Amino acid sequence: MEVTPTSAVPSRSVDARSGGSLRSYVRSFRSGARNVFKVLRANPLTLVGFILVVFLCLAAVLIVLVPAVTGAFGRPVYLTPYGPNELLPCPPVGNQSICEQAPSGAHWFGTDRSGRDVFSRVVAALPLDLAIGFLVAGFSLLVGGGLGLIAGFWDRPGTIGGALSLTIMRVTDVFLAFPSLVLALAIAATLGRGTVPSVLAILLTWWPYYVRLTRGEVLAVKYQPYIAAARAAGVSEWRILSRHVVRNILEPLVVYFTMDVGTVLVVFSTIAFIGIGVPADVPEWGTMIQAYGDFLIVYPWMVVFPGLAIFVTVLAFSLLGDGLRDILDPRSRRALTQAQVPTTMAMGVPASAEA
Repeated sequence: MEVTPTSAVPSRSVDARSGGSLRSYVRSFRSGARNVFKVLRANPLTLVGFILVVFLCLAAVLIVLVPAVTGAFGRPVYLTPYGPNELLPCPPVGNQSICEQAPSGAHWFGTDRSGRDVFSRVVAALPLDLAIGFLVAGFSLLVGGGLGLIAGFWDRPGTIGGALSLTIMRVTDVFLAFPSLVLALAIAATLGRGTVPSVLAILLTWWPYYVRLTRGEVLAVKYQPYIAAARAAGVSEWRILSRHVVRNILEPLVVYFTMDVGTVLVVFSTIAFIGIGVPADVPEWGTMIQAYGDFLIVYPWMVVFPGLAIFVTVLAFSLLGDGLRDILDPRSRRALTQAQVPTTMAMGVPASAEA
């Protein structure tokens, strides 16, 4: 009679537990994805924003990666029909050459006064503008969110945490006393023209809003009964902060971050439009509007298409952020998923009663 080794029993139990946990994770992921799909289907504008944001992000990544990867194996392949600063031949009209060509099959967005393809410049500016939006909003979320957590969770009078919280909020109030756009313009003008000075100017003025938002959410959560119960059970302060507080304030922070990416893009484009942003040879939507603004009446396509790119990008992130509020809020998500019940089920009750 063969005896099964006792050492194999624990390994089988461990495998069973790991397999069960994996199946539970898969089931929870499927359930969450199903609820998200229901919410997106119930709110068409959120679905439109989600599709636009995914498309813009994928396009920005491909615009950067494809030339770099293909260039490592030979001649680089660009996704734009022309180079962003490539001077195309100007067709002769009479005794002179006209570089300003209207939109056509060869140039979808037309060309500018130097003969550069506007469509190629608009597309080439997408990675820079999106990167700046995510960089500034992400940095502000980390710095402002961290300071807001400290200022809200350890706000106890007469303690070191209380003094630190008071200092953080007074410095924040100083920055919030000035309009962020005006302060960013002043800092950018002081640092000089360029992409890095413009980004630094926005970074220095953007984090206080996240401090205010995070501190308010922390103060609303820290006095809840489950926090008092966790303290009574002997749970450490750091575990309460990471497990109970941070989890319950992520929803408004994620929503605000998503909508803030578009706001940062507008502010950066405004700085570039004034003329203290990126250099003229760097494709950027605000710089293009500033360079072609004098020709809006004569050659409108030079200004309309960069402005349209800003409008579509900001609208996409605004729609997605508004929809994330419904997806992350359990009450809104439940209401939207229940609204997806087929109307035929509701109409079948009177029909059966009449029969």
